[in-house]
Amino acid sequence: MRLPELAGQLIVTRYAGTRAPTELVRRLHLGGVVVFDENVAGPEELAGALRRLQRGAGRGWPLMTAVDQEGGLVQRVGGAVTAYPALMSAGAAGDRALTRRAHRALGAELNVIGLNVDLAPVADVTVGSADPVIGSRSPGSDPVVVATHAVAAAHGLRDAGVVPVVKHFPGHGSLTTDSHVALPVQTRTVRQLERVDLAPFRAAVDAGLPAVMVGHIAVRAVDPGVPATLSRPVVHGLLRERLGFDGLVVSDALEMAAVRSRREPAVRFLRAGGDVVLMPTDPATARASIVRAVRDGRLPRRRLEQAATRMVALLEHRAATAGRGAAPGSAAEAARTLSAEAVTVVAGPCGGRLVEGPVVPLGSSMAVAGFRAAATRAGMSLGRVDLVKPPKPKRTGNKKKDRRRLRAWRRTEPRTVIRGTPVHLVGPGGAAPGAGIVVATDRPWVLGTSAAPVRIATYGATPGAMRALVDVLAGRARAPGRLPVDVRGVDRRGC
Repeated sequence: MRLPELAGQLIVTRYAGTRAPTELVRRLHLGGVVVFDENVAGPEELAGALRRLQRGAGRGWPLMTAVDQEGGLVQRVGGAVTAYPALMSAGAAGDRALTRRAHRALGAELNVIGLNVDLAPVADVTVGSADPVIGSRSPGSDPVVVATHAVAAAHGLRDAGVVPVVKHFPGHGSLTTDSHVALPVQTRTVRQLERVDLAPFRAAVDAGLPAVMVGHIAVRAVDPGVPATLSRPVVHGLLRERLGFDGLVVSDALEMAAVRSRREPAVRFLRAGGDVVLMPTDPATARASIVRAVRDGRLPRRRLEQAATRMVALLEHRAATAGRGAAPGSAAEAARTLSAEAVTVVAGPCGGRLVEGPVVPLGSSMAVAGFRAAATRAGMSLGRVDLVKPPKPKRTGNKKKDRRRLRAWRRTEPRTVIRGTPVHLVGPGGAAPGAGIVVATDRPWVLGTSAAPVRIATYGATPGAMRALVDVLAGRARAPGRLPVDVRGVDRRGC
């Protein structure tokens, strides 16, 4: 390749609209694209656009067509494939084989649409409620649990012909700053990192997994003040030399605030030992900076050739070994099974019916709609919420007094009356009431703030998670899951 082509090959960008961005990819000789919700008109439309993009790119090798499809809160093509619960559901279920099967089913749907790379799974070890970014995206707070299920999930995706990208090296789960808005600083020693944060990544390397994403995290003990993505002591020193990883290194999105204002982040990432420049703020500017750095002698051309070779070889291997995939929606049963094995009852009976009479789901519109659909399907009686005002005042014959009483009545706010047992579906950032049935549909830590007699974690508000929840409430299924994290204020980890 000519130098500008070689530089473009290392860049994978996002794009606007639902049409194939063929002209953009050809003009800059980009290595691929990342798909988001805004690019999805439907599964068939997306599949067609990606086919046209692969054909129109004019390459003798595949483009990287990537997606950030973790499950839970991070599902970038939720309208095109089956919705999955958060990865913490895998830690709660505690079945490595199930984790692999579920992610194989998810990967098969991504594959048939034409998505060949999933920027998942998360291998970060969460510290708990102080972790504002990772939370339920992690399998748990035990490095062994995280390693087990991150590796199993990655193997499942790979079984289905999708390249998994394990993230966010060297570990984001113990940090309290969001790298989307600022630079997080990791203050642990290297020995502490080895024992906790790096352990799942070492397991991924030992398992022969092909790709790792590096996060925008400054590791004080290794390279103070420098984001890991731009740090040779972290990328080359920790990941390549200490852990022995010789696969594809992908940056976290370079449009994020933690690195966006840094000078030539794409060049610095490649100099650090990285390979795929992911989502720079402006791909044309990033490509120009790489070309300029090579011509100035600040970045060896052989570094670009090495990175491009890794990228193309991995995509060629994937194309030669991937099956045909499976139709969108075919993973629904696998997703439901994962949720059913993960449902965790931390307060209330461990067997039998947990609710009598009609139930009233309360929470986000999506969660409520999912619960109502599952309850209707199961024949569970649904109550209702009424807004009740006191009776309109009767006339006394005193016009002045009657007008005053009528105005006061009109200003009176109606009282909410719940006709049935409330089921509070508490999502991210929600508060848990102290009565009724409280269900954490994302992070389970909220369960420790409630004294409700029945408290349940589902780790998702997907249709499958709501079906599993209804089955437990109705007494048709037990809740086999156990909390994979510590929750202060909760006496038991599950049933």
